[in-house]
Amino acid sequence: MEDKKFLFEKDNIPHALGVMALPAIASQLIALIYNLADTWFVGRTNNPYMVAACSLVMPIYMLTIVISNIFGAGGGTLIARLIGAGNDEEASKVSAACICMALGVGCLFSLLSLIGMTKILVFLGASENVLEFSRQYMLFVVVIGGVPFIFSSTVSSMLRSIGLSAKASFGLSMGGVLNTVLDPIFMFVILPDGKQVMGAALATMLSNIVVSVYFIVTYHKAGKETILRFRTNGEYPSRESFYSIFGVGIPAAVGVLLFDLCTIVINRLAASYGDVELAAIGIVLKAERLPLNIGIGICMGMVPLIAYSYSSGDRKRMDGIFRFGRVVGLAIGVVSVILYYAFAPLIMRAFIGDPDTVRFGTQFLRARCFATPLMFLCFSMVHFAQAIGRGKESFWLAVIRQIVFNIPILILFNHWFGMTGIVWTQAVADMFTVIASYIIYARIRKHEGWPAGV
Repeated sequence: MEDKKFLFEKDNIPHALGVMALPAIASQLIALIYNLADTWFVGRTNNPYMVAACSLVMPIYMLTIVISNIFGAGGGTLIARLIGAGNDEEASKVSAACICMALGVGCLFSLLSLIGMTKILVFLGASENVLEFSRQYMLFVVVIGGVPFIFSSTVSSMLRSIGLSAKASFGLSMGGVLNTVLDPIFMFVILPDGKQVMGAALATMLSNIVVSVYFIVTYHKAGKETILRFRTNGEYPSRESFYSIFGVGIPAAVGVLLFDLCTIVINRLAASYGDVELAAIGIVLKAERLPLNIGIGICMGMVPLIAYSYSSGDRKRMDGIFRFGRVVGLAIGVVSVILYYAFAPLIMRAFIGDPDTVRFGTQFLRARCFATPLMFLCFSMVHFAQAIGRGKESFWLAVIRQIVFNIPILILFNHWFGMTGIVWTQAVADMFTVIASYIIYARIRKHEGWPAGV
């Protein structure tokens, strides 16, 4: 662990953040391919109903991220803070408890998804043309593949919390590569025509299972040399640790849940204009994830470093990591706006050849890309609050972004401007959210007794 302590305590900031963030960025990009692969290959059918089906299930799939965030973000940030404070024994208990709880909640979620599948999909806006395709996709991706995904995501957070970012990222990346390879095999070789959605779902499910096996082996090996554990062995974390897990994990999960809720609102509003519009916005919501996933990877790399520096009392290093990470993420966001606006038609045609879907999607993507730099600033503030154990602040940042600004503006802009209003909402809402987040950040610094700025 000495080399990891050097990374957390003394390594120069750009290199330390690179060691932690680059593997996380790589895994985020591969995870993006993971998600885009299904849409891209299904789009080869030029069937907007199949594309719309995959888009409709995505909010339900996102709930698996919600669950893994409770125990991954909550437990992972706590582990980093405990190690920074020198309490390795408690960190070990936290790692085991989080794995067990994630598996239990994941199994319950899969069962409830199976029982209420049709009602859920109809509520999300599935028409008769889309419903059966959506059922096929949800069964394999969420009901069966959900538990392995939750387990893998939680374990990757545990590994990242102790500096093993490369191992965590390799597992997630492997899943994306495998899914991309299996998609065309199941969709166009093994299964008959008309079953392409089922083929994509089977590929995703099998990829999740393989990745979970990798993480079982990797986590077990890491546990021989580090504080990580699979089992509690009757030794449970303290009450304070449980409060911290859920105090940070639940707000982190709520942030994803509210983002998911916003996607549901977008899908329902878009569905009222037609299946083609729904398919177009579904592609756009996935295509725009490229720079966002890079930004999330930067934030994931920052979190353990910030958490460790915070607990060890090194405020100067903590501020330097946060400052450098924001500069890099903001630069990437600005470049992405230029590229997305210029190449929007090509991006849409890469997913589907249907001319109406391409036309709508080009308009939608050119509007939503302006929100990218603003979204990164919002993400960075939320992750900073999580890293220092400020669950309440991260919760309010999520609520302000989605409940106070995003969803109300969505409804108003849809009423006033139709689909044009829907796709411009993100940029307008996040402009207000960034202002609010910096006000909250200033209050955190004042409460902690830190100098203003950064």
